[in-house]
Amino acid sequence: MLEELKAINPKQKIVLTFFSPSGYEVMKDYKGADYVFYLPMDSPANAKKFLDAVNPSLVLWVKYEYWFYYLTEIKRRNIAALLVSGIFRNNQPFFKWYGDIWRKMLESFTYFFVQNKESQQLLATLGFKEQVTLNGDTRFDRVLEIADSFTPVAGIEKFCGDSQVIVAGSTWEEDEIELLHFVNVHKNVKFIIAPHDIDKANIKDVKDEFPRSIFYSELENQQQTTINDQHLAPNVLIIDNIGMLSRLYKYATVTYVGGGYGADGVHNVLEPAVYGKPVVFGPVYEKFDEAIGLVNAGGAISIDGGPVKVEAVLNSLLHDEAERKKMGAASKKFVGDNAGASKKIIQFIQEKRLLTS
Repeated sequence: MLEELKAINPKQKIVLTFFSPSGYEVMKDYKGADYVFYLPMDSPANAKKFLDAVNPSLVLWVKYEYWFYYLTEIKRRNIAALLVSGIFRNNQPFFKWYGDIWRKMLESFTYFFVQNKESQQLLATLGFKEQVTLNGDTRFDRVLEIADSFTPVAGIEKFCGDSQVIVAGSTWEEDEIELLHFVNVHKNVKFIIAPHDIDKANIKDVKDEFPRSIFYSELENQQQTTINDQHLAPNVLIIDNIGMLSRLYKYATVTYVGGGYGADGVHNVLEPAVYGKPVVFGPVYEKFDEAIGLVNAGGAISIDGGPVKVEAVLNSLLHDEAERKKMGAASKKFVGDNAGASKKIIQFIQEKRLLTS
């Protein structure tokens, strides 16, 4: 979406900010923005200094996190603010008797683009009706852009060879425990594991869990070394960097998305789905419409069980090509059918002349 806004008005400067390292590290070299950096901590002084420095004509506020001082300062300055891909649930503070300060933050938005009808209905209970549109999730458009501009990842094809490949992305310890037995038993399958946390101590622990493993940073040297006994060759590649996961899914026979065994829930299931891959994840996904939709569409399987159940599902998919193709086609169709949210937001910005000086 930002690329399209830039194309409409090339002179317009775009500032992209992040609060968490996981988002910033992936996008810090993003060419669609003029500036990419961390958002300073939310405080009255920081909000004023930041807005003085940037002086935005329009704020696009994406999804989940709400910062009181930034939002109230945006409203005080009469800056247009659009909530993009918003999602609301009735257990959030906005809809509780004690939620006055949260509801005040909502008053800072000029318009809401929400993901589902429940969000639209909940906002209506607070009096936000005319300024709300059911629009879907812009992430569908983003993953399509990434897939369309796919570039190969050095060394991955050689590592995969002719083997079946399982790419496990954004894994936590709970996911790795679920996968451990399957990985150690299936030595002819290649595994690419991208831990969510690439802190040195954590990825060392991950490597220690999987005896026949190698870091991506070591891959080139390993591939230049002739290994006479292929039984000793690594069958597990551990990604020790941030930024390439969305491309790695393209190499998969079957994909596994982490987070579904933790309290926060599953990570981005659209990244593998866009390549037409079967998607597998744990049982905690009820907060994520895209994961629910992908399961309902037949492109994903949620596993509510231990390592034995995980092994049964992965074995079934690896041995059933027809089922893999069926699920893969459903995944790709699901992404395509839900694309277009970005276009509607851009059309709104143009119609309302929000970027016209």
